[in-house]
Amino acid sequence: MTTPPLVPPFVGQPPPPQQQQQQTQAARDVNTSSLCRIGQETVQDIVLRTMEIFQLLRNMQLPNGVTYHPNTHQDRLGKLQEHLRMLSVLFRKLRLVYDKCNENCAGLDPIPPEQLIPFVEDDGSKHEDRSGGQSHLTSEERREILEVNKKLKQKNQQLKQIMDQLRNLIWEINSMLAVRS
Repeated sequence: MTTPPLVPPFVGQPPPPQQQQQQTQAARDVNTSSLCRIGQETVQDIVLRTMEIFQLLRNMQLPNGVTYHPNTHQDRLGKLQEHLRMLSVLFRKLRLVYDKCNENCAGLDPIPPEQLIPFVEDDGSKHEDRSGGQSHLTSEERREILEVNKKLKQKNQQLKQIMDQLRNLIWEINSMLAVRS
């Protein structure tokens, strides 16, 4: 096992081949999450540039018989063309990031979106899914779970009634105060 030299190579001397390989490998293996962050920033830049383009277009005067200064018009036209050029560069950059992300994720197994999005199911199927990997619940445990769920629904109903009563009370108080004034 050799240790790397502590002194950097001379300016005219190229770096050792092992360092070159590591640098090129690091340049090729860009983290997909960092690519996504770069893509997000690029999209934000595109939105910002587009907003600036619309701002420039809104401030431009139409040549409808009104006198305008040719220098101002040329200046705004130059800014508009610059923004459009930058916008096309940003879209090309976004396309490269998109292609690289797809290339990095090509070997992964696609996960259906239904599995990524949590949704509310009925009570019975939810408990069956949870217990699928475990041993089946005994009938007493199921009865106990159903009782707890029933009590929970009753308490939620009571809380809803109390909130409705409070809302009505506040409404009546506000109505009386409005009549008094």
